Amino acid sequence: MDDSEIQETVESILGKGARVVDCEKKSTIREEEVLLVNGCPIRLEGAEGAVIRDALIHGTAPHSDVLNQILIRAGILSAPVRLETSLSVKSTVVTREQVTVARGGRVVDGRSRETKEDNYYTSTTAEVWEPSGCGKKDSSSGASSLTSVTKEDKFSSASSSTGRSSTTEEDSSSSSVDDLVGNDVTDRISGLSINGHEPTIFGTVASDQTPKDSTNCRRSLPQTTPPGISNGSDVHSSAESNPSQDNSVMYREGNLVSGRLEALIQHMVPTAEYYPDRAFLFAFLLTSRLFIKPHDLLGQILAFSEAQLKAKQAPAKERAHLLARLVQLLGEWSETFPYDFRDERVMSHVRDVAHRCVSVEGPVRQEVSLLLHNLLYRLKKLEQYEAFLHSIHTEATTTSIEALSQTEVSEVCGSAVSLAQQLTHIELERLSYIGPEEFVQAFAKESPALETSFKDMKQTRNLESYVSWFNRLSYFVATEVCKHIKSKKQRVRVVEFWVETARECFNIGNFNSLMAIIAGLNMSPVSRLKRTWSKVQCAKFSVLEHQMDPSCNFSSYRSTLKAAVWRSAAATDDSQRIVIPFFSLLVKDLYFLNEGCSNKLPNGHINFEKFWQLAKQVTEFITWKQVHCPFPKAAKVITYLQATPVLNEDALSLASFECEPPENHEKDRYKSLKAELGNCTTSN
Repeated sequence: MDDSEIQETVESILGKGARVVDCEKKSTIREEEVLLVNGCPIRLEGAEGAVIRDALIHGTAPHSDVLNQILIRAGILSAPVRLETSLSVKSTVVTREQVTVARGGRVVDGRSRETKEDNYYTSTTAEVWEPSGCGKKDSSSGASSLTSVTKEDKFSSASSSTGRSSTTEEDSSSSSVDDLVGNDVTDRISGLSINGHEPTIFGTVASDQTPKDSTNCRRSLPQTTPPGISNGSDVHSSAESNPSQDNSVMYREGNLVSGRLEALIQHMVPTAEYYPDRAFLFAFLLTSRLFIKPHDLLGQILAFSEAQLKAKQAPAKERAHLLARLVQLLGEWSETFPYDFRDERVMSHVRDVAHRCVSVEGPVRQEVSLLLHNLLYRLKKLEQYEAFLHSIHTEATTTSIEALSQTEVSEVCGSAVSLAQQLTHIELERLSYIGPEEFVQAFAKESPALETSFKDMKQTRNLESYVSWFNRLSYFVATEVCKHIKSKKQRVRVVEFWVETARECFNIGNFNSLMAIIAGLNMSPVSRLKRTWSKVQCAKFSVLEHQMDPSCNFSSYRSTLKAAVWRSAAATDDSQRIVIPFFSLLVKDLYFLNEGCSNKLPNGHINFEKFWQLAKQVTEFITWKQVHCPFPKAAKVITYLQATPVLNEDALSLASFECEPPENHEKDRYKSLKAELGNCTTSN
């Protein structure tokens, strides 16, 4: 036997001199591909392994179902998972002041002072995800469904997804209430998401997010009970995607996801046993105007209702009950979309219902009377508001500095805190008049792709007026700075006053006024005043600019907004509930949400999943605009801010050149403006 290794092994067992007569040696080589997930080896076997292998080779992402299976085998989806997110922000502002006294060219005294301001904010979010059903697979996706078990402390965050839920534990401390810094906790493990509470249309999203009652687990916004089931009963539909009997409405996990227009309209029709839930009412009334005009929609609802009664030969008692349901439907419609009732064609249907109620005994008479009274009140208030807007826009701009008010805004409003509060009054008042349907009309103007015309549906322009207010406030800030042609010291004081006002707006949660002030101070006529800015303490302004930085799709602002929403959800003081978003960005987000998905599916169904998302965003806006402003109202200041004339763009540029002489590349612009505006002044 020539194998010395085998001989040595035998001798070590049997002793020296042992001879190996015969030996059989076998070698087995086993190869397997293993994927390590958090240190746990997962064999890449079968079809799933082939999919993962191909994805790794080609650098693509495999299907989520395959990933979920891998996570289950790794034990991640069958054991508790703790997710922690922490954010620490520290800002230091060092101010050095040096004063030197010289006499006759000789320095006789020198003083210096240094102040240091440290602001520190830290927040930690911890979530524990636990499997529901001990890892039992869900029939629709093949993945374990997860729920979280957490404690709730100061804040509670919620967003929406399908089939999975979580609440968060928020521990927040800060040494400066002036630094309201948000913590973006939207990054999640693939397949794990947060299912928010049900946003109520006539209540508030904030109240649903508040952690006062953690045991109240509501369903998310995409929901509706199938026709024939009373909305008062808590019925859970099948988790799978099932069509209705006539294949005209599709459900998934109990949520309506698509349907034909006629079927969705029938879903709106109340009966003796069925009344549509408010979430569906709001979503459909908001978005149905993309396909059918409100007066046609109401006409079809009444026609369907009358046809049902005739088909059943309903007795008088059932007719009275159905009339009460129709009045309830009109009441909720007029409460959320009152501007639809400015259309005489809609009001003709309302009068028809009112006439039917006159001949019916019972409380329905009082209910329809109350409906008409409340509707008239809302429309009257809108008319008064529009008359007010028209009056203050009559002489909104001017080209002459002489035409400007000589009164300083700091004289009218003694402090930056008070000015920020009055700006918040204006913002909340203007927000309160914006109808939810105006968002749909904003990104769905007349288009060949749409099946309806918006020309005769546009009953109000409050959204446009609110955007105009933002622009006016920016020009107002720039005018207040540039009108002080002869005094650099005065300009410095005005700039610092507006920076302090912007900071107070930030603390309140008034981000629209904050952005308008920043935009005004960054306008070219103001930003070019280098001598003025050299004397301004810019540290606070730089912090505010960073918070509203547009880079990364306004990521800093979005985190701050989320923190403000959390604060509002847990607030016990009205001043802490205020959230006024940067409105132009809100409209932009809704626009891209609308553009990102088709209104109709290939089978001709209306894509109601998209409309759930639109309704959810607008519902949050309704929550924000319904907040009461708790600050004392100063009518004189509010009138001054909204009605005082401001300089237009050319006049601002000319005033800026008068404040600080133009540089070489600006001289031609200065000459042309002086000639043009000088001629205008002479002709006037």
